[in-house]
Amino acid sequence: MIELSIDAPGRQIGFAGDAFNTAVYMARGLAPGSVNFATVLGQDALSDRMLAYFARQGLGTGRIRRHPDRLPGIYSIALDSAGERSFAYWREQSAARTLFEDGFASLEGADLVYFSGVTLAILPPEIRAALLAYLAAFPGKVAFDSNYRPRLWQSADVAGAAMESAWGVADVALPSLDDEMALFGDVDAGAVLARLWSYGLTVGALKCGADGPLPLDPDEPVGHFPRAENVVDTTAAGDSFNGAFLAALLTGATGAQAAQRGHAMAMRVIGAPGAIVPTR
Repeated sequence: MIELSIDAPGRQIGFAGDAFNTAVYMARGLAPGSVNFATVLGQDALSDRMLAYFARQGLGTGRIRRHPDRLPGIYSIALDSAGERSFAYWREQSAARTLFEDGFASLEGADLVYFSGVTLAILPPEIRAALLAYLAAFPGKVAFDSNYRPRLWQSADVAGAAMESAWGVADVALPSLDDEMALFGDVDAGAVLARLWSYGLTVGALKCGADGPLPLDPDEPVGHFPRAENVVDTTAAGDSFNGAFLAALLTGATGAQAAQRGHAMAMRVIGAPGAIVPTR
């Protein structure tokens, strides 16, 4: 999507979005070109710029389709004094909403597919159901972050049913504590973990904000995660954690090591404005 950072100094227009952010930070930890981003863009000049930007971020673009009539979605970010963000969206007719209308060829041959609750929310119900059925039989790994955004859903019941189905097809779980508690009514982190275990999920991490993540594997020790001293913008905190975690996991790290790398990346990201921070 086109990102309008209305409170950020300097450049205020960029390109971001939860699955894209995760892909970027995942690509930074893997071999160039090994992470592909699947979406739909328009045929307009901004879509051309987005495609070029994706490539500059090290993403493969061969799985991106171009729509003849639709344009990219837009969202704005407003920040409060603590760096917490609020969003406004203009994407009802975005090109990305037509993702998978032509089937799932863009996912074929992948070793791992990552998607989120936002991915599910923007798809028509019949395409959403078809995607979950496809992923249930997917031969590679599936990673999911519920990333619950109530305004994108018809109701909490619809969202909850879709998320529960998604957890049922996932191999790697990367939820956030506040999202899971808000959607499923879990009283605390222990209740969230127990529910995730009931789905058979033991690979991944439960993100708990400034307190750091908890391992899904009950045999893994809870790590020590320092708190960020400088919070500028919390946009993409969870997405950057996801990307770094998945990259670490794919390169042979343990879950505990992957969580440390994810937390370190998230702390760096929230110390700078915008979703995508420059590489060092």
